[in-house]
Amino acid sequence: MTTPRPPIRSRRRRRRARGVVRWLVRVAIVVVAFALGIAVGQALEDRPPSRDPVTNITTIQPWTQTRTS
Repeated sequence: MTTPRPPIRSRRRRRRARGVVRWLVRVAIVVVAFALGIAVGQALEDRPPSRDPVTNITTIQPWTQTRTS
């Protein structure tokens, strides 16, 4: 005994609905990626300007070694 198949219209609607959902997911991913790109660009643009590097020079004095017997 076979199970009755749903009408052709119902199958077409389901197939079309799946295709629409797939495209909506793709569009949502592209929109999110675009928004992230804009956010990163704005963050890079808003950072403070780089300054000259600061170099500290310190002389380390050697320890005197004493001989213990």
